[in-house]
Amino acid sequence: MRLKENINMQDSKTQKDKLVPLVKIRNLKKAFGSNLVLKGFNLDLFPNENVVILGKSGSGKSVLIKCLVRLVEVDEGEILVLGKSIPDLEQEELDEIRTDVGFLFQGSALYDSMTVRENLQFPLRRHKERMKGQDEEKLIMEALRSVGLEHAIDLMPAELSGGMKRRIALARTLILQPQIILYDEPTSGLDPITSNEIIQLILKIQKDLKATSLIITHDMDCARVISNRMIILQDGINYAEGTYEVLSQSDDKKVKAFFKEVQKR
Repeated sequence: MRLKENINMQDSKTQKDKLVPLVKIRNLKKAFGSNLVLKGFNLDLFPNENVVILGKSGSGKSVLIKCLVRLVEVDEGEILVLGKSIPDLEQEELDEIRTDVGFLFQGSALYDSMTVRENLQFPLRRHKERMKGQDEEKLIMEALRSVGLEHAIDLMPAELSGGMKRRIALARTLILQPQIILYDEPTSGLDPITSNEIIQLILKIQKDLKATSLIITHDMDCARVISNRMIILQDGINYAEGTYEVLSQSDDKKVKAFFKEVQKR
């Protein structure tokens, strides 16, 4: 049975009711053969909000955000991003809206044969019309400055640490000035100190750029610090929803399982 936690006080809910969500998902379903991954997932993502999606390995978290930008085709359901129905868009319209949705891949996905500068130039030159009239070099330096890596502009990816690669990938995501940012396991594979640096960077981006973000993670420390709201993806649906504080006090066994390791510390 689906559990819905009260995400905040009633006045907070009333405020959200007045906002138009930047992302709206209804009854999203996706299967791979006989494996039903998403079984009716729902989501509203509001402006200037960091929403964390929690779920066990294989629960469909990464599939979900790939459906959002149609890297994976859905079987059934509604996905509205910035008011447009993603499953119904022609390729040209889809390419256009993808520039408004930044995607930070789990493995950073930098081009190994390109310098940091060239990695950041790539999206600018691919979307010349969108960035027409803007100073390319200025945009590159501003993006690097936002992640604290101006000095790395002429380095190759092989010369970067794991944390630096994640920051450069984030700079490349930010350079097109997207309205929404999707993070796929932003702290995965990083040591605790570097993970904290990435967490603080995500918070800075939300504050300085008024960014709206959907974050996929199994890192509870990350979820606790950066989330305005959390959604637990369980059994293919949005099983539970609320702030970290509310969900951590839940009596539901499936919800409590996510907080056991945190409570042991």
